Amino acid sequence: MTAQSPSPVFTAQFNINDQEFSLAGVLRPHSTAEIADDLLLLRNGIETVSGVLYVNLKRVTHMNSTAFRALTRVLIDASRSRPEIKFVVVASSVVAWAARMFRHLNDLSPNIVIEVYDSAFYPGQTFVENQSFIPILRTQTKMTWRHEREILPRHGLRNGMVIADICCGIGDFAMLVRKEFGPARIVALDHSSPSLDYARDVAESFGVRDIEYTYGDASQMLFESDQFDFVTCRHSLQIFDRPELLLRELYRICKPGGRVYITNEKNSHCLGEPRADSIQWTYNEVAKLFSHFDMDVEMGPKSLRLLLDAGFEAVKMESFMVTNLDGDPQEFADVIAAWRDVYAGEMSVRRGDSAEFVERFRQGFADHIFAALHPKGYAGWPIWAASGRKPL
Repeated sequence: MTAQSPSPVFTAQFNINDQEFSLAGVLRPHSTAEIADDLLLLRNGIETVSGVLYVNLKRVTHMNSTAFRALTRVLIDASRSRPEIKFVVVASSVVAWAARMFRHLNDLSPNIVIEVYDSAFYPGQTFVENQSFIPILRTQTKMTWRHEREILPRHGLRNGMVIADICCGIGDFAMLVRKEFGPARIVALDHSSPSLDYARDVAESFGVRDIEYTYGDASQMLFESDQFDFVTCRHSLQIFDRPELLLRELYRICKPGGRVYITNEKNSHCLGEPRADSIQWTYNEVAKLFSHFDMDVEMGPKSLRLLLDAGFEAVKMESFMVTNLDGDPQEFADVIAAWRDVYAGEMSVRRGDSAEFVERFRQGFADHIFAALHPKGYAGWPIWAASGRKPL
């Protein structure tokens, strides 16, 4: 059941199965009459629901006072005529004004509540926002770039494209793509303000002003559909508890015939020699630890299925091993040490692991460092790269 306003800049929909009324776009009517059909859609929807009604504002980029007053009037009247229903207004921290505008409704009616749905957007986001982790993220990208600069052209990236790097983190990958592939336009989006602040500072220090760093929610992006030739999303699906939502959005913003490129890991396949048994045990436990926090660092080999299920075609997939032989072994050792401090530190503490477990856990990382630095040692970190084409 769908109604569209006379103005092309916004839409209103009611989904009876989800009991959700959703608005999207720019709501700036000159009078209530301009949105009368949309308000009627909401009123009719209210009559059909039981238990809870969701009002989804996650894609509303602007709303004037005329629209705000009209919408809130309908909600307040309905909350009083149907006090048995809970009205949930769902906003996003990306569009912060929405939560502020609607928050006072709970004071007027106790069965209207405001939810900022992405306040805990990525389960693992807080673990990698620590400023001390940022240099390690740069080192990780430096290590993977040695492989990806050769892989990306095989997946369709070429000069002059319009590119989006979603979940861009500290922006280092976007900087490398800009330098190597000379895109016509590159947009880099992330949901972490500290990471974006760092990315902008680095770009400014190098005099780079043509990367469009954007704060946003990757599962509900404010970009128009069919906009980018090539979309990247690296090491992010695995730390989001509903990766299909991200893939749906990556698919939406990609142009028909364009490609979406993803990378993910399989941490239980990290390896090292000597002390292989200890290292193997440790990374099996890493996978379990992430699973406890609703993340899947075993996702790499699942990429083919995920892309096909999302509607992509002509899927390409390959894997590569980052090793201590790729460059400076100390850089790899530094990365492992950072993993140890986060995984066997903050994450283990939050899970409530015993002191004995943490000691053995930390020892496994120490053994991996030993393997990386040993003159006859070998240490590896496996990554899967995959891409799919959006059908024409």
